[in-house]
Amino acid sequence: MSTYKHANFVGGILTMTGDVLPCFDATAMVIPENASCIVTVPITLDVASNHGVIVASKIRIASESYTVNLVENLLQKPRPEELVKSQAILDDGRTLLDTGIIASRGKAWMKLVMLAWSCQPMIRELVKSRKEMSLYEDLVAAWVPAKHDWLQARAMGKELVERLGKQKMYSYCAYDLLFSHFGTSSEVLDHLSGASSELVGRRHLCSIPATTVSDIAASAVVLSSKIEPGVSVGEDSLIYDSSISGGIQVGSQSVVVGVHIPGDIGGVAEGSFRFMLPDRHCLWEVPLVECAERVVVYCGLHDNPKNSLLKDGTFCGKPWNKVLHDLGIQENDLWSADDVNEKCLWNAKIFPILSYFEMLSFASWLMGLNEPKSAGLLLTWKSSPRVSLEELHRTIEFPKMFMGSSNHQADIAAGIALACINYGMLGRNLSRLCEEILQKEVSGVEICKEFLGSCSKLQEQNSRVLPKSRAYQVQVDLLRACGDQTTACQMEHKVWAAVADETASAVRYGFREDLLESPSSISALGPWSNHLDAPIYQSFQPRRIKVELPVRVDFVGGWSDTPPWSLERAGCVVNMAITLEGCLPIGTIIEMTEETGILMIDDAGNQLYVGNATSITPPFDANDPFRLVKSALLVTGIIHENILAFVGLKIKTWANVPRGSGLGTSSILAAAVVKGILQITDGDESNENVARLVLVLEQLMGTGGGWQDQIGGLYPGIKVTTSFPGVPLRLHVIPLLPSPQLIMSLQQRLLVVFTGQVRLAHQVLQKVVIRYLRRDNLLVSSVKRLTKLAKVGREALMNCDLDELGEIMLETWRLHQELDPYCSNEFVDKLFAFSDPYCCGYKLVGAGGGGFALLLAKDAESGKALSHKLEEDPNLNLKVYNWSIFTGN
Repeated sequence: MSTYKHANFVGGILTMTGDVLPCFDATAMVIPENASCIVTVPITLDVASNHGVIVASKIRIASESYTVNLVENLLQKPRPEELVKSQAILDDGRTLLDTGIIASRGKAWMKLVMLAWSCQPMIRELVKSRKEMSLYEDLVAAWVPAKHDWLQARAMGKELVERLGKQKMYSYCAYDLLFSHFGTSSEVLDHLSGASSELVGRRHLCSIPATTVSDIAASAVVLSSKIEPGVSVGEDSLIYDSSISGGIQVGSQSVVVGVHIPGDIGGVAEGSFRFMLPDRHCLWEVPLVECAERVVVYCGLHDNPKNSLLKDGTFCGKPWNKVLHDLGIQENDLWSADDVNEKCLWNAKIFPILSYFEMLSFASWLMGLNEPKSAGLLLTWKSSPRVSLEELHRTIEFPKMFMGSSNHQADIAAGIALACINYGMLGRNLSRLCEEILQKEVSGVEICKEFLGSCSKLQEQNSRVLPKSRAYQVQVDLLRACGDQTTACQMEHKVWAAVADETASAVRYGFREDLLESPSSISALGPWSNHLDAPIYQSFQPRRIKVELPVRVDFVGGWSDTPPWSLERAGCVVNMAITLEGCLPIGTIIEMTEETGILMIDDAGNQLYVGNATSITPPFDANDPFRLVKSALLVTGIIHENILAFVGLKIKTWANVPRGSGLGTSSILAAAVVKGILQITDGDESNENVARLVLVLEQLMGTGGGWQDQIGGLYPGIKVTTSFPGVPLRLHVIPLLPSPQLIMSLQQRLLVVFTGQVRLAHQVLQKVVIRYLRRDNLLVSSVKRLTKLAKVGREALMNCDLDELGEIMLETWRLHQELDPYCSNEFVDKLFAFSDPYCCGYKLVGAGGGGFALLLAKDAESGKALSHKLEEDPNLNLKVYNWSIFTGN
């Protein structure tokens, strides 16, 4: 299900049915306001023969915003001659694929709503008569007059024609739509092993034995399945939602779905039962209404159930005539003489309903693996109750099938979670596993409670190697799964405290922890027995330090610098220091005064005087406007060393950038204050030391965040910074020496724009950190990709290839939205859509959610044109800033 946008939205629905997986931009769709449309795409005739086809009128109905054609007929898997006869072939020799994507708006939508409100009698009649009504076939046919005769002969067809038949259906051709068809088992395997096979996860929610006791091909896909020792699975096969016991062999390019072969089959000695599914075969099980056993079903991978006996119909890959001859089966054993339909696999009563072991034995016989003409097997088969695929389709007990599948997946998830807790390092996403486990309604909660009881033991055994933040997050997830929200909320505080402690351990290595302790007990004489020995106090000399720093814009790699990721995995960021409107926008002036005490002044008009510096102690109130300056005084040691016992300081700070800019303002301002304090006290003001102290400062403030902001402001120009996890956290800053050509190209093509949208970085940060602590696979893979892209971005900049940099920015922006869907908003989407024709890349700086945007134009002329249009458009109300690379000179 999806939705679509339109300037005058009048209500509607967009549904995706059928066996086609489409890739298209639904937000770009504009269809008539009071009609239903089916989305089509041109395809070649050979592809059309395996799909539904739309016959559209040659007359186009066009408006300023859309072009559609009236649907005249619907064809199913038509042959070329049928396409010609129906006039379904386009001028370019192609035809229109029925994608199964249906959109209804306005009056057509209201007709559906009214039908839904009054459909209960229809549903009861369908259930009573055990008939079916298809959204994909019947509902669409009601909108196409040429299909009314066919529809009225089906269940509820007359009612559908009466209620919906006056509405018309139109074909909306989406020329840029891509699709994958999953209509057959063969196509599923082709997609899993085709050109994009490297994107396929071949093991998910599964339990498989060691390679020394089983033979499972590396290319086999095993999903939601449990496989016992002694099983063999061939290349490019798919095992889904199954339990396979020892002694089972699955050939190559085979499909096994919903099969649960028990380890102890009644009447068969353990380990003596063998079953082989040949290459290119399918095997599945279904529960039937009022039937105790699940029926075992099988066929060849390329069998078409609707191909008739007299044409090219096959069973298990062999022509029907050969199957009947080899097994001694007569046609009337499979098909009734009264059946007017074509004889084919779909209506052949070939699958016996017996005990599980007997059904598997007959499967081997029917597939031609046993002695073919066995009189005993033939007689037993003939006398047994048998069903066809058609009958199976009508009598499947879907609730039982879905419940069995849910319980099966829950059991596997519970086994994986237990192994993760007992033997592992909590490397799995326990939150996701709990979602699976809770499908077992009552026992699922009890299972989660058992896991919760094991957590304390796990933490004790692995306390030196297992991060507490991860252990606490697992407990939070288990508590929520158990329904204990109150305790989970309390435990969350421990999660964040642990993240802070772990970060502090990494960044404070070698840092004097006593500097953060209460200095109130320090002697007034300080570290010198005689304060007159202190070099800066022997005779007071007024001193004044001014530190101004640039802001930073990041191209790629953000989030990989953020704890706890950067504490456990390598990070890499490419960013650039810039001035805005010809100025360094962030700065501080620090003056040493003869009068003791500290006067703090910010650019918002706030002012605070602290007479006794030793009264400055953490923790600081989150609303304290001077907690940054106070933290800087602590981490630099100026308070603890009692340097201010006989002199005072006046500290003025400013940041001439909009609030919530995303330019790293807070961290860079902290760097400026720390650097200024160290300068005025003759401390170590090197960028390396300042950057390290700012990391400690941010942990002291409780703001979290990574290292890229202060690095971006302290180090001039464009640089690539890599972090290496461990204690201490190590940073390696590599400046890129930009060529004059690169500098000129960036100045001409890169627009730095304030969106006017205020971002709240800490809220975004919390969501991303929690997902990482849960070991969310999508998040982990996304941040890994960002780290890799940073290295690619470095090469693009060194090669002055801004077009490639633009592509990297686009992918970065897409990954940021995967990390946090709320990092964008409607206004930002509108801005990027407006800029897209002029740009090769764009993204929000920092964590997103608002603030500044980077727009990389396709060329200098596009940059000028876009800048002019952005500033002139009253609906956007943006500010395009003049900027320059800060080179440090």
